[in-house]
Amino acid sequence: MKAKYLRSLLFIIFSLLFSPIGAQSVTKVSHSKAVKTDVVTTGEMTIRKPDYICISTDGGKDQLIMDGTKFTMTTKGKKHTTDSKTNALFATFQKVLHAVINGQPIPSGDDLTIQKSNGMQTITITPSAQKRQMFTSFVLVVDSKTSAIKRLRMNGRKESYTEYRVNK
Repeated sequence: MKAKYLRSLLFIIFSLLFSPIGAQSVTKVSHSKAVKTDVVTTGEMTIRKPDYICISTDGGKDQLIMDGTKFTMTTKGKKHTTDSKTNALFATFQKVLHAVINGQPIPSGDDLTIQKSNGMQTITITPSAQKRQMFTSFVLVVDSKTSAIKRLRMNGRKESYTEYRVNK
């Protein structure tokens, strides 16, 4: 009897920790200057405190995951990983996301700017040292009152970008 009770309890705990409670619907727009039309897919974003965020689109085929200092992006079956411990752009991005997720003040830094307008904060992260990276900058739009993420845009080279928009 104890084993059955323990299994049930573990299942409930596991379900609460890893279920998409509070998951929000998102739209992903992939833009490439070389392609005439943007690729638009939908999915969901799940956030867990203190510093986990998962944006999954196209039926889970494309994912962007921040788990602590580790970032994993899966696009078209290719997995790219980096760690904010070794990547300055992602180090700033991780600090900003951590602050947003936990409702804390956005940290200041030479590689980021914050603009406030109409109850929103637009946080632009541009690394000072441009080494060859997948992204040249990040733009995060956050509701100033609720700290809810509204939009994340990751700018690539040659005017390409990937943008996630949280649906209302």
